[in-house]
Parts: sequence; structure tokens; C-alpha cells
Amino acid sequence: MRVHVVSDVHGSAEALARAGDGADALLCLGDLVLFLDYADHGRGIFPDLFGAANATRYVELRTARRFDEARAFADGLWETLGRPRGLAIEDAVRKQYADLFAAFPVPTYATYGNVDVPRLWPDFARDGVTVLDGQTVELGGRTFGFVGGGLPTPMRTPYEVTEEEYAAKVAAVGAVDVLCCHIPPAVPELTYDTVARRFERGSEAVLAAIHATRPQLVLFGHVHQPLARRMRIGRTECVNVGHFRATGRPYALEW
Repeated sequence: MRVHVVSDVHGSAEALARAGDGADALLCLGDLVLFLDYADHGRGIFPDLFGAANATRYVELRTARRFDEARAFADGLWETLGRPRGLAIEDAVRKQYADLFAAFPVPTYATYGNVDVPRLWPDFARDGVTVLDGQTVELGGRTFGFVGGGLPTPMRTPYEVTEEEYAAKVAAVGAVDVLCCHIPPAVPELTYDTVARRFERGSEAVLAAIHATRPQLVLFGHVHQPLARRMRIGRTECVNVGHFRATGRPYALEW
């Protein structure tokens, strides 16, 4: 059995269409939407609406962790748009989802990232694309559990849930061979982004599950340039499957 795993696709539909080549299944750990590319300020929903120069300023403020200023700056831009912010974002997200879900190979098993909009996924998921969150699936004799979304941050991304809600999803998955999450377990080496120079949110519930149920593997993304891409916790191998938008390459798992 060969499975390919991607995370943090961020609008890369063309590469996504090739991600399942040679595999029996594709797993996607979320963050399909590209709101703003921190490496290329001319790409994403924000610069499409407001231009690259405004996107650059927005990135500068957020990178400096001046989140209140960044929010006020963005609010001023949205007021100039002449239409409700929510409708403008939803139209842009729907356009991206149409391309991305069409690019998924069959079969694909997917969960949400913190920048995704779960309520829109049923409009695009088709036969052979299974969405899982707090649920499991068996592939080649192994049980895979999926936990989507992220935890609260100052950035207020679209799919952040409370720690209690997230822990409930981890508990619902239970003991599995492979635990697939969008965010990593709460371990400093796995949550620190060396380029952004900050810690991202990791999950204490996932870390507790590693100690309690000892899965063979925990797969995740979210942190684009982690201090450590993999580490072992007891018998469990924890692996950041990579920033797919940057690499265009899936992580391959064979057994």
C-alpha cells in the first residue's frame, strides 16, 4: 500500500492534480485556501482585491506581530470595497475550492486546515473525496484518524475551535495506527517556524493522545518551516509532511 500525504496546499491546484500519482490514496491535511502568500505578495485573495502593495503592508504588520494594527489596516481596505466583506471572501474561496476539489484524485481523504471554511466543503466534495474530522478510516489494514482545524490565535483564522472542541475530536478518534491532524502536537521543536520566527499553536490534546494511545505515526502540517520536521515521542514518529505549496511534493507512506 502506498499513500501520499499533503498539507498546506494554499491554492496549488496544478500540483495537487499530480499529488496522487503512483499512490493508492491521497490524504490532505487541510489549508486549501490561499488568502495571502507571504513569499509572493501578489498572489491570493487579499492582493486580488487590494493589490500587492497593500498586501505587502499587511504582511509587514502581521510579521511584526502588530495584529491590532494589521486588523485596522485591513478593515479600512474592506470599507472601500463597496460590498460586504463576507460575500467577497466567500466568492473568492468558492472559486479556489472549485479548482482544488476538481484536482483531487480518487480516492482522497481530507480534513480541514485552520484557514479553510468547512461549511463550504459539501458544495464541492464529490464521489471519491471523503471529508473526515474526528473520524477514522481503514486503509490497507491500518486505521487512520483525522482531526481538522486549528486552535485560537491572534490571527483569528476561519476554522479555529476551542481547546475543548479540539480535544473532543481527538478523543472521538481514539486509538489509531496513524493520527492525521492539521496542527502538530504541542512540542516546541515541531511548532516553531524558523522563518516567521514565532511559535505556532500546537495541540496538547494530540500530545496527550500520543502518550496515552501510542499511534505508530502522527502526520501534520501547519508550520511551514519547522525547527524539526520529525521527531520521536516514545514509540510514535511525528512527521511534518511539508509545505505543499512551496515544494509541490507529497509525503509518501508505504507499508
